Amino acid sequence: MQLITTYFPELNETQQQQFEQLGPLYKEWNQKINVVSRKDIDELYLRHVLHSLGIAKVINFEPNTKVMDVGTGGGFPGIPLAILFPETQFHLVDSIAKKIKVVDEVSKALGLTNVKTSHDRVENIDDTFDFIVSRAVTQMPVFVKWIKNKVAKTQNHDLKNGILYLKGGDLTEELQVYQTAKIYNLSDYFKEDFFETKKVVHLPLKYKG
Repeated sequence: MQLITTYFPELNETQQQQFEQLGPLYKEWNQKINVVSRKDIDELYLRHVLHSLGIAKVINFEPNTKVMDVGTGGGFPGIPLAILFPETQFHLVDSIAKKIKVVDEVSKALGLTNVKTSHDRVENIDDTFDFIVSRAVTQMPVFVKWIKNKVAKTQNHDLKNGILYLKGGDLTEELQVYQTAKIYNLSDYFKEDFFETKKVVHLPLKYKG
């Protein structure tokens, strides 16, 4: 937990309590439904919570922003971001029902009122969002196809509407067709070795009616 407050010292009391609850909640749920690998559950705050919050080092979501988390799994990056940005609306989507069940239960236990979930494929979500976030669920060209026509037209941030993607390793080849993609190295924000190769990719996408 100290890991989170070191990098996000402005948390209010509610947010601190919610982040503190994440550890016990995921340990409890992971024993029933395995959503986090066994070795990662002990490193939950580093590998999942802080990693998810890497997006918050790139953008500060304005109130009433709409964000969709695609392939959320156990709720990452959506749930940590929803705690950090209580006035932003998050829609967490996964095609695996048991994962969405964990997300629902964790959200309920934390009292998060800004999280909506769907057990569905992202292609079936009929809505538009300012930003679409994810943690490396697939190669970027595939992901771009999945979320076609789901980016909102109106801009409310300096960062253009589009994808914020948590990825690792060398992305040169994967992103070569996307001239507008910008890579942010998480090692510039977090000193832990885990973040040495971790990145946030911002890919602006124009609204297509």
